[in-house]
Amino acid sequence: MDLLNQIIRQPVDPDYARLAARAHQPAGGRWTFGVLAMIIGALFAVAALQTTRAAPALESERTELINRVQNAEREQDELQGRVTSLSQEIATLRAAALGDDDAARALETRIDALDPVVGNVPVAGPGVLIVVDDSPSATPDGRDRVLDIDLQVLANGLWQAGAEAISINGHRLSSLTAIRSAGDAITVDYRSLTRPYRVEAIGDPRTLQAHFVESSAGAWWNDLAQNRRMRYEISDVKQLDLAADPGMVLRHAGEARS
Repeated sequence: MDLLNQIIRQPVDPDYARLAARAHQPAGGRWTFGVLAMIIGALFAVAALQTTRAAPALESERTELINRVQNAEREQDELQGRVTSLSQEIATLRAAALGDDDAARALETRIDALDPVVGNVPVAGPGVLIVVDDSPSATPDGRDRVLDIDLQVLANGLWQAGAEAISINGHRLSSLTAIRSAGDAITVDYRSLTRPYRVEAIGDPRTLQAHFVESSAGAWWNDLAQNRRMRYEISDVKQLDLAADPGMVLRHAGEARS
């Protein structure tokens, strides 16, 4: 009778009832997951819509910036052409002012000898080519990257080794040249350089490379190559053609006194 009464009071086995209750619990979890998925999807849709709406404005700003850079470069090229034209005019006036006597010819010869040294005229001849670049493991914070001081050391080492004319990526160096950093870029006379950096130097091919390698600048770059895995290649070149320094201008002039 007790067993019969228990069956009447509890028609479902307690263990089965507990399992059935557990089976209904994931349904609530699925509802919660579905709601969260809908919210996340809505957030992604809003973000995509905002990005799509902002794209034209960003593209317009990018185009405007590119145009400004291109206009500035064209203006600089025009100014360099004007400098070249004025330099030729100065040379003509100088020749007329010096005259044709022995003293004038001696002064003209001295000026012609100094022009290549100061970068006022194009030069050609044998020399060395040095190519340097960042290490494959370079980081954005500047580690294992070529810095402005590295190029300064390299250029000064070449002058010390006997170089007669130097250019970096086609930019002729002179006593007025500035090698500086501008953000992530290195500039020569305020014009940005691109990697790799090609340093050309005209000088005696029999001694220039050897003297540079034995200098403190050669040791500096050998250390960067060996310990930082930065690119450093040096080779002799039979013929180099270096343009004049467009930044060379007449800054001071005065009347000659007898």
